[in-house]
Amino acid sequence: MSLFKARDWWSASLGENEEFDQGCLSVADVDNSESGQDKIIVGSYNGYLRIFSPHPQKTGDAIQAEDLFLEVQLRDPVLQVEVGKFVSGTELLHLAVLHPRKLCVYSVSGTLGNVEHGNQYQIKLMYEHNLQRTACNMTHGSFGGVKGRDLICIQSMDGMLMFFEQESYAFGRYLPGFLLPGPLRYSPRTDSFITVSSCQQVECYKYQVLAVATDADSKKETEQQKIGSGKRLLADWSLNIGEQALDISIVSFNNTVFSIFVLGERNFFCLKENGQIRFMKKLEYHPSCFLPYCSVNEGTINSLVGNHNNMLLVYQDVTLKWAAQLPHVPVAVKVANFQDMKGIIVTLSDSGQLQCSYLGTDPSLFQAPKVESRDINYEELDVEMKALQKIIKEASKTQDILPKTEKEDDLILTATVSSTLDPVSQAVDFALESEAVPSVTVKFCIRTKRQVQKTVLSITVPAFLATTQDQFIFNSIDQGIPKTASISVFLKGKCLPADLEGSAVASYSTPTGVPRIAQCKFRLPLRLICSPVQPSKAANHKLTIDTNKPPVNLINLFPDFIERTEDDQISVLGFQLLAGHKVTLLASKTSQRYRIQSEQFEDLWLITKELILRFEEYFLKQGIKDFTCSFSGQVPLQEYFDLIDQHFELRMNTEKYENLLSERAVQFRAIQRLLLTRFKDKTPAPLQNLDTLLDGTYRQVIGIADAAEELQNSLFRAFTKLKSATQLIILLIGLWQKLSKDQIAILEATFLPLLQDGQELGWEETVDAALSHLLRTCLSKSSKEQALNLTSQLSIPKDTTRLKKHITLLCDRLAKGGRLSLSADSGSQQAIVMPGENVETQDENEE
Repeated sequence: MSLFKARDWWSASLGENEEFDQGCLSVADVDNSESGQDKIIVGSYNGYLRIFSPHPQKTGDAIQAEDLFLEVQLRDPVLQVEVGKFVSGTELLHLAVLHPRKLCVYSVSGTLGNVEHGNQYQIKLMYEHNLQRTACNMTHGSFGGVKGRDLICIQSMDGMLMFFEQESYAFGRYLPGFLLPGPLRYSPRTDSFITVSSCQQVECYKYQVLAVATDADSKKETEQQKIGSGKRLLADWSLNIGEQALDISIVSFNNTVFSIFVLGERNFFCLKENGQIRFMKKLEYHPSCFLPYCSVNEGTINSLVGNHNNMLLVYQDVTLKWAAQLPHVPVAVKVANFQDMKGIIVTLSDSGQLQCSYLGTDPSLFQAPKVESRDINYEELDVEMKALQKIIKEASKTQDILPKTEKEDDLILTATVSSTLDPVSQAVDFALESEAVPSVTVKFCIRTKRQVQKTVLSITVPAFLATTQDQFIFNSIDQGIPKTASISVFLKGKCLPADLEGSAVASYSTPTGVPRIAQCKFRLPLRLICSPVQPSKAANHKLTIDTNKPPVNLINLFPDFIERTEDDQISVLGFQLLAGHKVTLLASKTSQRYRIQSEQFEDLWLITKELILRFEEYFLKQGIKDFTCSFSGQVPLQEYFDLIDQHFELRMNTEKYENLLSERAVQFRAIQRLLLTRFKDKTPAPLQNLDTLLDGTYRQVIGIADAAEELQNSLFRAFTKLKSATQLIILLIGLWQKLSKDQIAILEATFLPLLQDGQELGWEETVDAALSHLLRTCLSKSSKEQALNLTSQLSIPKDTTRLKKHITLLCDRLAKGGRLSLSADSGSQQAIVMPGENVETQDENEE
């Protein structure tokens, strides 16, 4: 038994298989009785109109016959019912019923009965308006400040506001930019209409502006008003809430400030009369209806909010004060005052469950049953004790120092890359001037199995790619409620990235305080760094990739670069790299070969890698698992060596400029000391042009520093190009010798040991040390080559001659059957080789 349930005061089930919605419920003294007791008016989409006057009943009792004042079947569906002063010449309340094509106003009256059947009630049609357009909803009020009567405004499905001054039609206005109808309410304080457009904006239109705007009979005429003469219809203010609205309510109680409440799909907004947000509440459920009402605390407003979890929640501003369980999902909620009970909550479900309830609690009547006495079985207890002691002993072993990894993580991080480029590029501060730099959206989703605190999401992309935002902080993530974040990635810089794979890491703490991380990788599209272009025949560098499957149409491999045509076979495709040269891909129509060619050697890498990845995806979709690629040509070591020399030359120039800058800085400080001594002397001596020398030295320091900074940027670009060429060489060696994934991983660790290089620890000496280790261990020819040498240290070499020899020697030994391995049995003895070890002897022997 739940303690927090809405206590049933009166309930009824309306009809069978009838449908109801938000506007089908109204509460008012519709028959103008002397007691002023509220009645419940309910209309249905099946055309039934019912009026109830509830009386208290015991739990389980059926509805009494006298509770139903009136039940009549109208010919048309009832969209909305409202009670107000709709008839001229009187201030009595009348009932307005909105049908899809008609508005009817009735008077409800009762006749005293002379027999035991009781009073008799009937409705009388006062007037009706036939509508030219299909109606959606309506609102009423004293438009324009009239007194003693209510006017009606009906919103049609095509966006026209139709105004009726009781028995006569006044005028009609089309809402600008209309697409779909939204909730509509009249604000008597500001004499304006509040609605929510399909652009997810709360909009306010003054009645005076609507009245004097140019009349229009169709949307086409309304659009023409923007160009022609006449007063245009403009919103007084608008506010973007970012979601569709379910309902709007205007609050103007005596002890509270004027407020506009808007119930969204996931949020609850309170606005001032000028459209500024007073406060908002983020809801953790899907609401179905709401009703603000007067609070006992001055300055605050209470709100009833129903949701799809059969709950009725009471908020005081943004603070949840009460939550009660309902037997149904409410689509409409009202507060009524009856003779025996005031402040009754009236709720209606979409299937016709009408309930009057109040909030309260019942004491729990549960009593724990008495425990039956039984004899203790000591043998069973001994067996259970031994089993538990065994489990404790296994769990408390000291050999498992590290905690065991769980099968599933508490936090799951996923990344989704958009299949298309952004319609409007988000690139900022890019260095390319002539080309339009595209961007692509990457969406991250974080799901948790339990609540975690202070989650930090960090995104990393390769060099020369940039993101609109690289870090997100979530203070708290609840269980079952995913958090999402979106970024855009674009090319930034006059150089191509060495890879198109980014990574994301989410660091968080478990409820017990243990720090954990979750990570994922995402692959960026090739269109981000290149665009389709006419192929070129001229190229300095060419590679040929062989496959073991029949030729594939390039349309199937690169559908994002080639438009679908009825042509048979497309065998040539051009790629224009945004920060590089043109790359051409040619497919042989008869053989199983594919050629990639370009003006720059390093530009071949990304296209070649993308080609092999798309080959694997294509054949995997075809169900073919034995697809392989091979490379039978000569490994282009000379082109690779040229890039190594360029990178090494920049390193040497950078070192020269750093030394020169250090010398000029020493000279500058020495001149400063001399000048300071001259200035402090009581009998100052001539400066002897020291000030001129100081100024000249300062200019030299600035010039050398600028040149050194530019060299650093050039060195970074050269290192990125070297990484691209290195990955291409590793790929070609792997295809050439058909190396396994483990052997390719050893090559990658050998040739790409650094994320970035510097003067203290550079790429050349690090790779040379790793190559020396491989040549003396798994690729050694004899045990003599496996000797210990612990005397050398890493230092920048004089030239790249020895590094080139070691790379050539590595390829030769792989061609002669050598295999890469880190295990101890790969050679006769695993040796420990320090960086810089000399292998000139075996190099000369093999030459």
